[in-house]
Amino acid sequence: MITPGIEFEQTSTNDLVETFQVLGIEAARTKIISEIKYVMGSYGLHIDDRHMTVLADTMTNKGQVLGIQRFGMSKMKGSPLMLASFEKTADTLYEAAIMCRQDRIEGVSECIMIGKLAPIGSGAFKLVYDEPDTYDTKEKKE
Repeated sequence: MITPGIEFEQTSTNDLVETFQVLGIEAARTKIISEIKYVMGSYGLHIDDRHMTVLADTMTNKGQVLGIQRFGMSKMKGSPLMLASFEKTADTLYEAAIMCRQDRIEGVSECIMIGKLAPIGSGAFKLVYDEPDTYDTKEKKE
């Protein structure tokens, strides 16, 4: 950016690691989104911005750029079932058993595997409602 004759405002790179090292994690996140748009647009495909944002957030939420592959996923979350659903199922479960890792079954992948309501949509919250006992109040008034 300080090279003479280079106008850094009009210069671009597709190197995410370099973008992260020079400009920081937010710039890398923005670059991930723009690269996905560029690559998919080259094939005439459109992806909703929300999906790209979720992907970019997932790749950068640990403060570094992590890939969406076996090694990056293992750094993102320690859930053995989620990792097993991604790749190398037997090896992942075997290692989790040896290391006595526990899974709280809170993610979408894990919930789908065991048939539990996933924490999205209507499963994202718990509602507790105490219905008033109308029969007791009528008897007390009489």
